[in-house]
Amino acid sequence: MNDIQCPNCGKAFKIDESGYVDILRQVRDHTFEQQIQERLALAETDKTNAVELAKAQTSEALKFQAAEKEKQLQAQAAERDRQIAELRSRLDRISLEQELSVNKAVGLVEKQRDELTYRLQLTEQEKQISEQNLKQQYEIRIKDRDAEIERLKEFKARLSTKMVGETLEQHCSIEFERIRATAFPNAYFERDTDARTGSTGDFVFLDRDQAGTEVISIMFEMKNEADTTATKKKNEDFLKELDKDRNEKGCEYAVLVSLLEAENELYNSGIVDVSHRYPKMYVVRPQFFIPIITVLRNAALKSLQYRSELAKVREQNIDITKFENQLDEFKNAFGKNWRLASEGFEEAINRIDEAIKDLEKTKDALYKSARNLRLANDKAEDLTIQRLTRDNPTMAARFKEIEEDSKN
Repeated sequence: MNDIQCPNCGKAFKIDESGYVDILRQVRDHTFEQQIQERLALAETDKTNAVELAKAQTSEALKFQAAEKEKQLQAQAAERDRQIAELRSRLDRISLEQELSVNKAVGLVEKQRDELTYRLQLTEQEKQISEQNLKQQYEIRIKDRDAEIERLKEFKARLSTKMVGETLEQHCSIEFERIRATAFPNAYFERDTDARTGSTGDFVFLDRDQAGTEVISIMFEMKNEADTTATKKKNEDFLKELDKDRNEKGCEYAVLVSLLEAENELYNSGIVDVSHRYPKMYVVRPQFFIPIITVLRNAALKSLQYRSELAKVREQNIDITKFENQLDEFKNAFGKNWRLASEGFEEAINRIDEAIKDLEKTKDALYKSARNLRLANDKAEDLTIQRLTRDNPTMAARFKEIEEDSKN
C-alpha cells in the first residue's frame, strides 16, 4: 500500500499498486496529452510564425529582386539609350563626313572642270594663235618666194648667157666672203686658174686646221642660163667634165652650183647626191652653196678626228708592239740567263752532292776508325798479367819472381 496526499486538499489516502499504476497512467496520459496539445499549439504557432516570416522574407526577397531587376532594366535602358545616342552621333558624324567628302569631291571636280575648261580655252587660243602665225609665216614665205621668183625672172631677163654665169660666180664668192672670217678663217676659196690640164673649174675650196693639215678640198662649177637662151642645158651635161677637173686638180669633192632645170623638183628639193654617177659629187641650188660647204667640212673634220684617233691608236699599237717585243727580248734573255744559271746551279749541286758523298764516306771511315780505337781501348783495358801469362808458364813464372822481389 502506498500513501498518497491530494495536492488540492492535502488529505492523505492509501492506494494499492494497481490503483497507483492506474492513477499514474491517467495522470501521465493527461499530462502527455496536455503537453502534446501545448506542443501542437506551439508547433502551430511556430508554423504560423515561420510561414509569416517566410512570407515576409519572400516578399522582401521579391521586392529586392524586383528592385534589382528594375535597376538592371534601368541600367540596360540607360546603356541602350547611350548606345542609341552614340550610334546617332556616329551616324551624324558619318553623314557630316560624307557630306564634307562629297562637297570636297564636288569642289575638286568643279576645280578640275574649271582648270580643264581654262586649259581648253588656252589651247584653243594657242591653236588659233599658232594657226594664225603659221598662216602668216606661210603667207610671208609665199610672198618671199614669189618675190624671189620675180627677182630671178627679172634678173635672168636682164642678163645674157655669159653674164648670168659670171653673176652666179660673183654671188657665190660674195656669200663666201661674208662668213670667211668667222666660219672659215683658214680656208682658201679662189678661182681655178690652173689650165695645165686643158680645162679649169670655176672655184677651188681648200680648208686646213690650226696645224696646217688639209681638212677638205672641193672643186666648184657654177652654171646658169637665161630664159631666152636657145639651147637648154641640163645639169648632167656638166658632171663628167666637173669630175675630170676634180681628179686632175686633186680635190676630194666636186659640187655643181646650178640654176639649170628650174622646174626640176629633184634639184629644187635641196642637196642632191649624184655619187652613184661620179664619186663624191653633189648638185645644189645657190641657196645651198654655204650649207654644202659647211656639211662637207664638218664631216671632214669629224673624219679627220677619227683618223687622228685611229693614228693614235695605231701609234699606241706600235708602242704596245714595241713593248711586247722588248718584253719578249727580256724574257728570252732572262730565260737564257736563267738556263745558264740553272745549269751552273745544277752542276754546283751535283758537286756538292759528290762532296757530301765523299764526306759521308770519310765520316763512315772515321766512325769505323773510332769504333776500332774504342775496341782497341776496351781490349787494352781488359789486358791483365793473368791473361798474358795464362797460356805462357815461362812468363807467368817470371812475373811471379818480379812480384816477390818487389815485396822483399
